[in-house]
Amino acid sequence: MKGYFVTGIGTDVGKTVISAILVQALGADYWKPIQAGSLGFTDSNIVRSLISNAESVIHPEAYRLNAPMSPHAAARLDGIHIELDTLRLPAVTRPLIVEGAGGLMVPLDTGFLVRDLISSLGLPVILVSRNYLGSINHTLLSVEALKAKGIEIAGIIFNGERNEDSESFILEHTGVRLLGAVGIEEIIDQSTVLRYAAHFKEVLR
Repeated sequence: MKGYFVTGIGTDVGKTVISAILVQALGADYWKPIQAGSLGFTDSNIVRSLISNAESVIHPEAYRLNAPMSPHAAARLDGIHIELDTLRLPAVTRPLIVEGAGGLMVPLDTGFLVRDLISSLGLPVILVSRNYLGSINHTLLSVEALKAKGIEIAGIIFNGERNEDSESFILEHTGVRLLGAVGIEEIIDQSTVLRYAAHFKEVLR
C-alpha cells in the first residue's frame, strides 16, 4: 500500500500540518510512531482536528513519552527503551502517512536515529523545509543524509514564508522534485487543509 514518511529539516518546520494536508489529499491513514511531550493534545489529535474526512484512521502511537525532548532522552526519563524492531507499519487498507520526530538525525535510542527508522520502514520520504537563515544548509544536509542511506525522496514541500532564491538553489543543487508549498496562514483549520489538499491530490496521485 502506497505511503510516505514525512520528515523535516529540523524541529518546528510544520511536519504535522503538512501531514494533515497529505492525509486529506490522499484519503490516507496517519501514524506518529513516537510522541514526545504534549500528551494532552498530541500530533495525532492535531491531524484528526484538521482533516474533514471520516475514513482516515489515526493509528495509535507505539511510544507515548512524557517529556518534550529528544525521544532517546524522554524515553530514558520514562524508564524505557525504544526498540527499532517494535516499530512496524500498522496494517492499512489505504495509503499511510507516517510522521517522524524532529529531523533525520534525531536519536530514538542508543544506536539508532530517525533516519534508521525510515530505512527500516521502507517508505519514500517527503521532506519539509522552512525558509530561515541556515535552512539551505539544513535542507542540503538532510537530502545528503537520505541519499547516503539509499532512501527514496519523493519530493520536497516548502512551508511558511517563501524565498524563491533559496528554494531555487535547493532544487537545482539536489535535483529533488518540488511537490508544492504551503504559505503563511493566519488560521489553519479544516478549510485551510482542504484548500491545500486539492493541490497535493493532483501532484501525488
